[in-house]
Amino acid sequence: MYLAYIPSPSRGELPLGPIPLRGYAFCIIIGVFVAVWLGNKRWIARGGRAGTVADIAVWAVPFGLVGGRLYHVITDYELYFSEGRDWVDAFKIWQGGLGIWGAIALGAVGAWIGCRRRGIPLPAYADAIAPGIAVAQALGRWGNWFNQELYGRETHLPWALHITSDEGGRVPGYYHPTFLYESLWCIGVALLVIWADRRFKLGHGRAFAVYVAAYCVGRAWIEYMRVDDAHHFLGLRLNDWTALIVFLLAVAYIIVSAKKRPGREEIVEPEADVPGGPDAEAASPEAEKPVEGAKAEGTTTEGAKAEGAKTEGAKAEDAKAEGAKAEDKGGATAAPKAAGEDKAAAGASSKSAPTAGES
Repeated sequence: MYLAYIPSPSRGELPLGPIPLRGYAFCIIIGVFVAVWLGNKRWIARGGRAGTVADIAVWAVPFGLVGGRLYHVITDYELYFSEGRDWVDAFKIWQGGLGIWGAIALGAVGAWIGCRRRGIPLPAYADAIAPGIAVAQALGRWGNWFNQELYGRETHLPWALHITSDEGGRVPGYYHPTFLYESLWCIGVALLVIWADRRFKLGHGRAFAVYVAAYCVGRAWIEYMRVDDAHHFLGLRLNDWTALIVFLLAVAYIIVSAKKRPGREEIVEPEADVPGGPDAEAASPEAEKPVEGAKAEGTTTEGAKAEGAKTEGAKAEDAKAEGAKAEDKGGATAAPKAAGEDKAAAGASSKSAPTAGES
């Protein structure tokens, strides 16, 4: 008798008017929106432009969905191409079946195309979007809950998952909710990446590598608990080997990248609306220099006008001085004449006046 357990939904669809929405698809859609929202906030904080993450996601998301489906179909081909199976089911993505390894690999190709079109370095974009991808995975795992799939071994724990469907070889009972374990683990991975990025100023793809390495650790032990059919090599499930190899590659990348390119990118989007970018020239202190130069040029022009005015004044002063000289010259010439006339008058007076002896 189980006093507590996690119930499974009676149906895998959500009513949305006349069109039913598959719970699996709904969880993926919500995850994509949250990933883009969080990635946009981190991209802006790094110096990027708002909306860039969504523009590149237009390329990355479709590629990721195709890659995830391809990985699932290739690694579980017997579900679609063996005797008694319908190969058309390989295209029914809404029924579940996405491999995260293929989604990340081919999604990176789509992101690379989008980044190349915008002139943005892919590692910087990957660092910004890494925690959002982990959150998207956490939300997407609840799609497995809607489909009653990917559960673990039987358990009597209070949080056991109650499987009620017997389709596809399922056996009703109580099992480890591996979807919940992985969902919680992915939330922890997102928080770890955000903390490590702030603490160590990760750049050049290292934040994304931390996400990959941390996810692989959790995926390894969660995969070991699952009981669904899978290919095995040397006693381990295929996804365990994949997690181990990808983990080693991610750790190697962190070490090599830290030695070659330490620190974080100074510019992630050359044309972003940030200090130093062309859209912010009018608001930046440097942008004020041309204005100040214009003011200085205006001041120089005013000074030139003032100098011109002074020059005109000097010319006027020179003209006055010339006039004064002319007047002085004329006065000097008239003065001797006046003196001569005075002398002549004096002579005439002396001739006409009688002397004392004569009187």
